[in-house]
Amino acid sequence: MKTVFLGKVEVGAGAPKVIVPIVAKDRAGIVAKGSELRQYTMDVVEWRVDFYEDVFDIPATVETGRQLRAALGDTPILFTFRTKKEGGEKEIDYAAYTALNKAMAESGYVDAVDVEIFSGDDVVRENIANIHAAGKAVVGSNHDFFGTPNKADLLYRLRKMQNMDADIPKIAVMPKSRQDVVELLAATAEMSEVYADRPIITMSMGSKGVITRIAGEAFGSAMTFGAVGQVSAPGQIPVEKLQAAMAILHDGM
Repeated sequence: MKTVFLGKVEVGAGAPKVIVPIVAKDRAGIVAKGSELRQYTMDVVEWRVDFYEDVFDIPATVETGRQLRAALGDTPILFTFRTKKEGGEKEIDYAAYTALNKAMAESGYVDAVDVEIFSGDDVVRENIANIHAAGKAVVGSNHDFFGTPNKADLLYRLRKMQNMDADIPKIAVMPKSRQDVVELLAATAEMSEVYADRPIITMSMGSKGVITRIAGEAFGSAMTFGAVGQVSAPGQIPVEKLQAAMAILHDGM
Protein backbone atom coordinates (compact mmCIF):
# COMPACT_ATOMS: atom_id res chain seq x y z
CA MET A 1 0.00 0.00 0.00
CA LYS A 2 1.36 3.43 -0.91
CA THR A 3 1.47 6.22 1.62
CA VAL A 4 0.47 9.86 1.07
CA PHE A 5 2.45 12.88 2.22
CA LEU A 6 0.59 15.94 3.46
CA GLY A 7 3.50 18.28 3.91
CA LYS A 8 5.96 16.27 5.98
CA VAL A 9 3.23 14.06 7.48
CA GLU A 10 3.19 10.56 6.00
CA VAL A 11 -0.36 9.22 6.07
CA GLY A 12 -0.57 5.44 6.06
CA ALA A 13 2.66 4.90 8.00
CA GLY A 14 2.74 4.33 11.76
CA ALA A 15 -0.14 5.32 14.02
CA PRO A 16 -3.22 7.06 12.60
CA LYS A 17 -2.70 10.77 12.11
CA VAL A 18 -4.85 13.23 14.04
CA ILE A 19 -6.78 16.00 12.27
CA VAL A 20 -8.19 18.98 14.18
CA PRO A 21 -10.82 21.22 12.55
CA ILE A 22 -11.07 25.00 12.43
CA VAL A 23 -14.69 26.16 12.21
CA ALA A 24 -14.40 29.90 12.95
CA LYS A 25 -16.61 32.22 10.92
CA ASP A 26 -14.34 35.18 10.22
CA ARG A 27 -10.71 35.76 9.25
CA ALA A 28 -9.67 36.97 12.67
CA GLY A 29 -11.14 33.91 14.35
CA ILE A 30 -9.64 31.51 11.81
CA VAL A 31 -6.14 32.95 12.14
CA ALA A 32 -6.40 33.14 15.93
CA LYS A 33 -7.42 29.49 16.05
CA GLY A 34 -4.48 28.60 13.85
CA SER A 35 -2.13 30.33 16.28
CA GLU A 36 -3.78 28.57 19.22
CA LEU A 37 -3.43 25.15 17.60
CA ARG A 38 0.35 25.52 17.42
CA GLN A 39 0.33 24.88 21.18
CA TYR A 40 -1.17 21.42 20.66
CA THR A 41 0.21 18.18 19.29
CA MET A 42 -1.60 17.12 16.13
CA ASP A 43 -0.75 16.15 12.56
CA VAL A 44 -3.13 18.03 10.26
CA VAL A 45 -5.55 20.95 10.52
CA GLU A 46 -8.80 20.86 8.56
CA TRP A 47 -10.05 24.31 7.59
CA ARG A 48 -13.81 23.87 7.33
CA VAL A 49 -14.27 26.79 5.02
CA ASP A 50 -18.05 26.32 4.73
CA PHE A 51 -18.23 28.03 8.16
CA TYR A 52 -16.33 31.08 6.82
CA GLU A 53 -18.56 34.10 6.19
CA ASP A 54 -16.60 35.32 3.12
CA VAL A 55 -16.09 31.94 1.49
CA PHE A 56 -17.76 32.93 -1.78
CA ASP A 57 -15.22 35.76 -2.23
CA ILE A 58 -12.34 33.69 -3.64
CA PRO A 59 -9.60 36.36 -3.33
CA ALA A 60 -10.64 36.91 0.31
CA THR A 61 -10.58 33.18 0.97
CA VAL A 62 -7.12 32.83 -0.58
CA GLU A 63 -5.85 35.71 1.58
CA THR A 64 -7.31 34.09 4.69
CA GLY A 65 -5.59 30.88 3.64
CA ARG A 66 -2.31 32.77 3.39
CA GLN A 67 -2.69 34.15 6.89
CA LEU A 68 -3.73 30.77 8.28
CA ARG A 69 -0.68 29.16 6.70
CA ALA A 70 1.53 31.77 8.39
CA ALA A 71 -0.19 31.15 11.74
CA LEU A 72 0.16 27.36 11.53
CA GLY A 73 3.74 27.21 10.31
CA ASP A 74 4.38 23.91 8.56
CA THR A 75 1.34 22.04 9.94
CA PRO A 76 -0.48 20.60 6.90
CA ILE A 77 -3.87 22.09 6.01
CA LEU A 78 -6.79 20.14 4.59
CA PHE A 79 -9.16 22.56 2.85
CA THR A 80 -12.79 21.47 3.06
CA PHE A 81 -16.05 22.98 1.85
CA ARG A 82 -18.59 20.57 3.28
CA THR A 83 -21.80 21.00 1.29
CA LYS A 84 -25.20 21.31 2.91
CA LYS A 85 -26.32 17.96 1.54
CA GLU A 86 -23.45 16.23 3.37
CA GLY A 87 -23.86 18.03 6.68
CA GLY A 88 -22.13 21.34 5.94
CA GLU A 89 -23.10 24.91 6.70
CA LYS A 90 -23.84 26.35 3.27
CA GLU A 91 -25.21 25.57 -0.16
CA ILE A 92 -22.87 25.99 -3.13
CA ASP A 93 -23.28 25.35 -6.83
CA TYR A 94 -20.79 23.03 -8.48
CA ALA A 95 -19.19 25.71 -10.63
CA ALA A 96 -18.40 27.79 -7.55
CA TYR A 97 -17.28 24.68 -5.65
CA THR A 98 -14.88 23.75 -8.43
CA ALA A 99 -13.50 27.28 -8.78
CA LEU A 100 -12.96 27.58 -5.02
CA ASN A 101 -11.15 24.25 -4.73
CA LYS A 102 -8.99 25.02 -7.76
CA ALA A 103 -7.99 28.45 -6.47
CA MET A 104 -7.01 27.12 -3.06
CA ALA A 105 -5.04 24.19 -4.48
CA GLU A 106 -3.17 26.56 -6.80
CA SER A 107 -2.53 29.07 -4.01
CA GLY A 108 -0.01 26.76 -2.37
CA TYR A 109 -1.37 27.57 1.09
CA VAL A 110 -3.07 24.20 1.61
CA ASP A 111 -1.75 20.67 1.32
CA ALA A 112 -4.93 18.76 0.46
CA VAL A 113 -8.47 19.49 -0.68
CA ASP A 114 -11.61 17.53 0.20
CA VAL A 115 -13.80 16.50 -2.76
CA GLU A 116 -17.23 15.00 -2.13
CA ILE A 117 -17.21 11.96 -4.33
CA PHE A 118 -20.96 11.86 -5.03
CA SER A 119 -21.12 15.35 -6.53
CA GLY A 120 -21.49 13.94 -10.05
CA ASP A 121 -18.67 12.10 -11.79
CA ASP A 122 -17.82 14.91 -14.21
CA VAL A 123 -17.62 17.46 -11.39
CA VAL A 124 -15.51 15.13 -9.28
CA ARG A 125 -13.11 14.32 -12.12
CA GLU A 126 -12.64 18.03 -12.88
CA ASN A 127 -11.96 18.83 -9.23
CA ILE A 128 -9.51 15.96 -8.78
CA ALA A 129 -7.68 16.83 -12.00
CA ASN A 130 -7.38 20.49 -10.98
CA ILE A 131 -6.11 19.66 -7.50
CA HIS A 132 -3.60 17.09 -8.74
CA ALA A 133 -2.39 19.51 -11.42
CA ALA A 134 -1.59 21.94 -8.61
CA GLY A 135 0.43 19.22 -6.88
CA LYS A 136 -1.94 18.78 -3.96
CA ALA A 137 -3.60 15.70 -2.51
CA VAL A 138 -7.30 14.86 -2.65
CA VAL A 139 -9.37 13.48 0.21
CA GLY A 140 -12.37 11.89 -1.51
CA SER A 141 -15.25 11.98 0.93
CA ASN A 142 -18.80 10.87 1.62
CA HIS A 143 -20.94 11.57 4.70
CA ASP A 144 -24.24 10.08 5.84
CA PHE A 145 -25.73 11.82 8.88
CA PHE A 146 -28.91 9.75 8.80
CA GLY A 147 -27.71 6.16 8.97
CA THR A 148 -25.13 3.52 8.13
CA PRO A 149 -25.19 1.75 4.76
CA ASN A 150 -24.56 -1.99 4.74
CA LYS A 151 -21.02 -3.30 4.32
CA ALA A 152 -21.37 -3.90 0.59
CA ASP A 153 -22.50 -0.30 0.04
CA LEU A 154 -19.72 1.09 2.24
CA LEU A 155 -17.17 -0.89 0.24
CA TYR A 156 -18.70 0.32 -3.03
CA ARG A 157 -18.36 3.94 -1.91
CA LEU A 158 -14.77 3.58 -0.72
CA ARG A 159 -13.74 1.71 -3.86
CA LYS A 160 -15.38 4.36 -6.05
CA MET A 161 -13.28 7.03 -4.32
CA GLN A 162 -10.15 5.00 -4.99
CA ASN A 163 -11.13 4.30 -8.59
CA MET A 164 -11.64 8.03 -9.18
CA ASP A 165 -8.08 8.58 -7.92
CA ALA A 166 -8.75 10.27 -4.61
CA ASP A 167 -5.47 9.97 -2.72
CA ILE A 168 -7.24 9.26 0.59
CA PRO A 169 -10.80 7.87 0.52
CA LYS A 170 -12.88 8.94 3.54
CA ILE A 171 -16.33 7.94 4.75
CA ALA A 172 -18.26 9.04 7.85
CA VAL A 173 -21.63 7.57 8.79
CA MET A 174 -24.16 7.83 11.62
CA PRO A 175 -24.89 4.66 13.62
CA LYS A 176 -28.31 3.87 15.02
CA SER A 177 -27.13 0.74 16.82
CA ARG A 178 -23.98 -1.07 17.89
CA GLN A 179 -24.42 -3.33 14.88
CA ASP A 180 -24.06 -0.29 12.62
CA VAL A 181 -20.68 0.41 14.24
CA VAL A 182 -19.65 -3.21 13.64
CA GLU A 183 -20.73 -2.84 9.98
CA LEU A 184 -18.48 0.20 9.54
CA LEU A 185 -15.51 -1.49 11.19
CA ALA A 186 -16.01 -4.66 9.13
CA ALA A 187 -16.08 -2.62 5.93
CA THR A 188 -12.95 -0.76 7.02
CA ALA A 189 -11.08 -4.00 7.68
CA GLU A 190 -12.11 -5.56 4.36
CA MET A 191 -11.32 -2.43 2.37
CA SER A 192 -7.87 -2.07 3.93
CA GLU A 193 -7.00 -5.76 3.67
CA VAL A 194 -8.48 -6.64 0.27
CA TYR A 195 -9.03 -3.60 -1.95
CA ALA A 196 -7.13 -0.53 -0.79
CA ASP A 197 -3.82 0.44 -2.36
CA ARG A 198 -3.73 3.73 -0.41
CA PRO A 199 -4.67 5.03 3.06
CA ILE A 200 -8.35 5.27 3.98
CA ILE A 201 -10.27 7.16 6.66
CA THR A 202 -13.46 5.80 8.19
CA MET A 203 -15.53 6.78 11.20
CA SER A 204 -18.88 6.22 12.81
CA MET A 205 -20.16 9.51 14.23
CA GLY A 206 -21.97 10.39 17.44
CA SER A 207 -21.66 8.82 20.88
CA LYS A 208 -22.28 5.28 19.59
CA GLY A 209 -19.38 5.56 17.15
CA VAL A 210 -16.70 7.01 19.44
CA ILE A 211 -14.79 3.72 19.48
CA THR A 212 -14.11 4.08 15.74
CA ARG A 213 -12.32 7.39 16.32
CA ILE A 214 -9.96 5.71 18.79
CA ALA A 215 -9.51 2.21 17.37
CA GLY A 216 -9.07 2.93 13.66
CA GLU A 217 -5.54 1.54 13.68
CA ALA A 218 -6.84 -1.92 14.59
CA PHE A 219 -9.14 -1.98 11.55
CA GLY A 220 -7.21 -0.04 8.92
CA SER A 221 -8.22 3.61 9.18
CA ALA A 222 -5.20 5.89 8.75
CA MET A 223 -6.52 9.18 10.19
CA THR A 224 -8.97 10.37 12.82
CA PHE A 225 -10.45 13.66 14.01
CA GLY A 226 -9.97 15.28 17.40
CA ALA A 227 -11.18 18.61 18.73
CA VAL A 228 -9.71 21.68 20.37
CA GLY A 229 -12.80 23.52 21.54
CA GLN A 230 -15.61 23.53 18.96
CA VAL A 231 -16.22 20.31 17.01
CA SER A 232 -17.03 19.95 13.31
CA ALA A 233 -18.96 16.66 13.64
CA PRO A 234 -20.70 14.80 16.47
CA GLY A 235 -18.54 12.50 18.56
CA GLN A 236 -15.19 14.23 18.15
CA ILE A 237 -13.01 13.77 21.24
CA PRO A 238 -10.76 16.44 22.80
CA VAL A 239 -7.40 15.95 21.12
CA GLU A 240 -5.39 15.23 24.28
CA LYS A 241 -7.78 12.47 25.39
CA LEU A 242 -7.91 11.05 21.88
CA GLN A 243 -4.14 10.85 21.60
CA ALA A 244 -3.80 9.23 25.04
CA ALA A 245 -6.34 6.55 24.16
CA MET A 246 -4.79 5.91 20.75
CA ALA A 247 -1.33 5.61 22.30
CA ILE A 248 -2.52 2.79 24.57
CA LEU A 249 -3.88 0.88 21.55
CA HIS A 250 -0.82 1.61 19.40
CA ASP A 251 1.59 0.45 22.09
CA GLY A 252 -0.42 -2.74 22.60
CA MET A 253 -0.30 -3.49 18.88
